[in-house]
Amino acid sequence: MLDLRNAVVCRPAFLAAFILSLAAPSVTLAQGSYHLITQWKVGGEGGWDYITADPTAHRLYITHGARVEVLDSDSGKAVGAITGLQGTHGVALDPAGKYGYISDGRANAVVVFERKTLKTVTSIPAGTNPDGIAYEPVTKTVWAFNGRSSNATVIDTKTQKVVATIPLPGKPEFPVADGKGNIYDNIETKNEIVRLDVAGHKVTAEWSLAGCESPSGLAIDTARRRLFSVCDGKKMAVVDADTGKVLATPDIGEGPDAAAFDAKDKLAFSSNGDGTLTVVDAGKSSFPVVQNVTTQRGARTMAFDASNGRIYLPTAQFGPRPAPTAETPHPRPAIVPDSFTVLVVGR
Repeated sequence: MLDLRNAVVCRPAFLAAFILSLAAPSVTLAQGSYHLITQWKVGGEGGWDYITADPTAHRLYITHGARVEVLDSDSGKAVGAITGLQGTHGVALDPAGKYGYISDGRANAVVVFERKTLKTVTSIPAGTNPDGIAYEPVTKTVWAFNGRSSNATVIDTKTQKVVATIPLPGKPEFPVADGKGNIYDNIETKNEIVRLDVAGHKVTAEWSLAGCESPSGLAIDTARRRLFSVCDGKKMAVVDADTGKVLATPDIGEGPDAAAFDAKDKLAFSSNGDGTLTVVDAGKSSFPVVQNVTTQRGARTMAFDASNGRIYLPTAQFGPRPAPTAETPHPRPAIVPDSFTVLVVGR
């Protein structure tokens, strides 16, 4: 046992060091906590959906109504926009840095643009209301998941042509690729995840998500083979990407629509419409929640940037919620014009 009386009399410097050492863990924890760093006013009108980060080019692609906003991810300054669209949902990027692919839901198309100039190259017919979209590196294809026709459109990025249309068992949400020939997607209407063989253009597994209602956002830990599906009812389903077994269901915030994974620090994130960002320790077998960060109401989609460890969340201010009607039993509140904003969260 340390004799503090002797330390006080003979070694005041040692005592000071000892006290600081006791305080060090809490200082480290505070420095490691996620918090709102800044927010960038974008403005404009209309709703939004997914946001995509390009860590190499330091850009953000934000679907915003009939356009895609492009921001510098370091400064928040506007780089430009892809316009002439109808109703955007997501953006997929090729690894070569040449093209981007936009799921334009209202146009039932995938719009290809040149990333250097932000000019539209072509529009490719897809299924009805393409929503979630992802680049698949093994076959060098883009997969658009069509929400209303319950199928997936596969596009060859060499020819910019559709090479397959794959039926799905229900309404698809967000997809992720594992880089080993599989794509996974949440099926919102069946509370399950499907696995697709990218070369064979077919569904190879349907996995039920017990305790996970209306799954939407999806992220993947490719090294440990884990999927992170965020659901209504304040749950994240952690799923084995090879067997489909649900390993854990940590608690998250209400109304999530996106998930992300930080491979460096082994953290999974859920962005929640109730104004929180849930952080889960994916390096531990129990998958504990380590933090719930206060963000802003409506910030339910996000992008994680591996180059700086930051998370970007679009949202806006809202007016009062209208009274429900028979035609619209769950009405959404109106967006306050010109209040569209991107929140920047980091450590």
